[in-house]
Amino acid sequence: MRGKGGKGKQAPKRSPRKKQKPAEEEYEDSGDDLKDGQEVVGVVVKAPTTGRVPPGQISQNTLKFLNHLKDPACNDREWFRLHEPVYRVAEKEWKDFVEALTDSLMEVDPEIPPLPPKDVIHRIYRDIRFSNDKTPYKRGLSASFSRSGRKGIFAAVKPGNESIIAAGLWCPGRGEIANIRTNLQRNSKRFKRVISAPDFVKFFGKASPHPKGQRQNIFGHEDELKVAPKGVPKDHKDIDILKCRSFAVSHVFTDSEVLDPNFRQTVASVARVLQPFIHILNELLTVGGGTAVESSDEEDAEEAEGDGSEAE
Repeated sequence: MRGKGGKGKQAPKRSPRKKQKPAEEEYEDSGDDLKDGQEVVGVVVKAPTTGRVPPGQISQNTLKFLNHLKDPACNDREWFRLHEPVYRVAEKEWKDFVEALTDSLMEVDPEIPPLPPKDVIHRIYRDIRFSNDKTPYKRGLSASFSRSGRKGIFAAVKPGNESIIAAGLWCPGRGEIANIRTNLQRNSKRFKRVISAPDFVKFFGKASPHPKGQRQNIFGHEDELKVAPKGVPKDHKDIDILKCRSFAVSHVFTDSEVLDPNFRQTVASVARVLQPFIHILNELLTVGGGTAVESSDEEDAEEAEGDGSEAE
């Protein structure tokens, strides 16, 4: 068809197709295999062939990849696309570690279910809908271990000595916090005994508020109340505990600990200390839960009564 002036109608121009370029090829040779309209837009980085570790361990390669994600210039979709082979190796390494860790956790806490890694590992993609930080990827690899609907263990590997194991209740609903406070006012002995145990204090800090308001044991969370909860006397003997809204603790691991071949056993040893805390917290979430008197409490009461009768 010819328009005015006798010129034929030109077809619309198509966008040039993009072709990824493998990392091992040289830029100088990039034009030899390209068809008309194609262009090289980036270098796909190959997965590392050295520094690999046996299943159940974390390598320096993984920490190095995650460390790149701390840089906003790297934490974008284009950079991630070009480094996807590296990520896939780190992802597989994390899956193998989680699978081995699950077996170790089940040994220290029978309530941990034997779920496959895909059911406990968190996605690396961030939910940025309501965040000012629009970087699309998390800076670490993480997983959660618990029975459905119950509180359990959270573990994450993050470079810069920020890897953690954590457990507890963060930002609970109104009904949940009401149950916990009511149950603790009835009987707080078991809960205080758990968070004051020597091994618990070793990993999570003293069972009292930090003088400078820092995180310590269950205390120091941002949502902690400044005054006594409604209906609770400000001079209540457990007022510091009752001011808490989040009942959670965490322990940080260094990069050296993460890279140690026995890191999985190290995590499991901390999880063993967490077991009584997780169990009583799940009890406190129920109506009338977590307040049963243990045999040691009964013995203490009997001894006190015995001492009193003798004094009389």
